[in-house]
Amino acid sequence: EVPDGGTIGFLVWGDPAFYDSTIRIIESIKNLGADLELTVIPGISSIQLLAARHKIILNRVGQPIHITTGRCLLDEYSPDLGDVVVMLDGDLACGGLVDQFGDLIIYWGAQLGLPDEVLISGPMREVIDQIRATRAAVRTDRGWLMDIYLLRQLPAPG
Repeated sequence: EVPDGGTIGFLVWGDPAFYDSTIRIIESIKNLGADLELTVIPGISSIQLLAARHKIILNRVGQPIHITTGRCLLDEYSPDLGDVVVMLDGDLACGGLVDQFGDLIIYWGAQLGLPDEVLISGPMREVIDQIRATRAAVRTDRGWLMDIYLLRQLPAPG
């Protein structure tokens, strides 16, 4: 319970504008009759932080960018999507693309913005096992893991 005129704050880890239910939960509480005012203060998203930490641009000139979840990646993936940012991928679904698209470059990051953040990048075929091992180690050390990655095709030989 909050006293009259009191304030409740939610610190949302990640991106409340992408695949997060915090705003929906607060709206549902408001719809139950609670007298609430919702204010969302923007921050730096994990997508922005991933690009900054790897010193990359999220998409290439004139090319699309696609944002999806690990749950949808295998059904959705096509080179026509352009660069693909994948969030909420507890199973590292991109591993299912290695046989057919192993030359994709992956830019992976975990615990972004924290002192123990980890970055790995390279051809997916070459770094996927390192990413799996690193994910397991971070989860064991921290008890939790927040990660995100970008998949990018190599430019066609020209």
